[in-house]
Amino acid sequence: MANIADGYSSGSERMSRRTFGQLLGATALGAVLPDLSTASVPMTSTDIHAGVAPEVAGDELCYLSAVELVSRMRRKQVSARDVMAAHLARIDRVNPKVNAIVTLVAERAMADAKRADEALIRGERLGPLHGLPVAHKDLVDTAGIRTTRGSPFYRDHVPTHDALIVTRIRRAGAITLGKTNTPEFGAGSQTFNTVFGATRNPYDVTKTCGGSSGGAAVALACGMVPIADGSDTGGSLRNPAAFCNVVGFRPSPGRVPSESSSCSPLSVSGPIARSVADVALFLSAMAGPDAGSPLSISEDGTRFAARLDANVKGARVACWRGLGSIPVESEVRRVVDATRGVFEKLGCIVVDDEPDFAGVEDAFPTLRHLSYHASYAGLARQRPEWVKDTIKWEITEAERTTGADVGRALARQASMYQQSRQFFERHDYFVLPVTQVAPFDVTVPYPTEIAGAPMSTYIDWMRSCWYVTFMANPAISVPAGFTANGLPVGLQIVGRHRDDWSVLRLAYAFEQATRYATRRPSV
Repeated sequence: MANIADGYSSGSERMSRRTFGQLLGATALGAVLPDLSTASVPMTSTDIHAGVAPEVAGDELCYLSAVELVSRMRRKQVSARDVMAAHLARIDRVNPKVNAIVTLVAERAMADAKRADEALIRGERLGPLHGLPVAHKDLVDTAGIRTTRGSPFYRDHVPTHDALIVTRIRRAGAITLGKTNTPEFGAGSQTFNTVFGATRNPYDVTKTCGGSSGGAAVALACGMVPIADGSDTGGSLRNPAAFCNVVGFRPSPGRVPSESSSCSPLSVSGPIARSVADVALFLSAMAGPDAGSPLSISEDGTRFAARLDANVKGARVACWRGLGSIPVESEVRRVVDATRGVFEKLGCIVVDDEPDFAGVEDAFPTLRHLSYHASYAGLARQRPEWVKDTIKWEITEAERTTGADVGRALARQASMYQQSRQFFERHDYFVLPVTQVAPFDVTVPYPTEIAGAPMSTYIDWMRSCWYVTFMANPAISVPAGFTANGLPVGLQIVGRHRDDWSVLRLAYAFEQATRYATRRPSV
């Protein structure tokens, strides 16, 4: 396939609408589903207690919560094979419309589901995610399963080992069924690449699903998986969750350890699911210390499997005041501002306040440029036509950066931490929009203006997320309502340093009070 870039000039991306639209023709599944009538092998009466039969089938099974699915499988009311077959059938019907799952391993998944059922029958100790189908973001290595990173460089790449996060998820009992689409190397909050094309929003397939964990969010919203993993630097777990009416959690740096050995708190891995309870369950399997990660948090992850019910009366909630006057679409502002009343009804003490983000608009991109240069400059020199213009821009900006620029960015990062700490001495939580815009045209690489204000770069429109990234605090995107056109809007809840549990509990209270997450897409 031809390179998506029309050319690179003046340090910014210039891609024509026509060229970008041609990507949509590249949409395709990475594998063909087998005949599910033979692939599915339900439990028989000899496998489960006599008289107990599966209670839910088909699409209903696909929209049960992860918590409920695990419970039913443990009680032998439904088998792991039934659950997997239902989700594979759902993928077969729905995925061609949205292009969320880009590599599928159906036969392997059914074989693993059979082994999960046999382990249950033998009375073996089961993991917290027993039998749950899961799809992994196409940035993380999966042994024996193609991992393209959305790049022609890795179009046919099949890793020989699992990433740490995949190892933990599988050890907890989840069953891999495939990989979810992502932008090239995860760059940008719009999911498209030259390998698989664009992923579409299930609430309106002419719109984007966001990114970079866009395939994951769409797969969840469409009932193709109950849980999915993702990663987040500038909003990649939160933005697609907001655009697709699901829940995306950016944990504290080090909560979910990585293999990168990086000391930077900017990039994290985390869970995405259809409810806060499912996110918490998934986090319980991902989280926990690891000696190979310098930022690793020593707390055991199992605490996140506890009950989330909490009396949040008296909690001090600070509502955003404009984030330094960054532009936000009126419909997004309307939906997010209306959530204030929800917190007040929950008994929270709500005030208007926010941290001082001055200088973050320069510091965050500076540090981001450096990471992209370290990772992709060599590839860009090798085959420039295989690298999209926004990544070339990141590399070029890094090469223009001086030592003094880096020093200022690091100093601002340090002061942001101290300012955040002081802010959370006054408040328990900070709430703000996840995104500054509603889902936009899927053929548009990124918004070039918001409410009349020009966006100078491909990440400029996502400041509401990466300002929070720079705080190094846990943050969650939870469904907050819909625009007049029926497009989802997310609310971002930020908590104290490493207080992930508290963030989950307030998000759960908000979710239970509003029930926006129960609305399904029409696709």
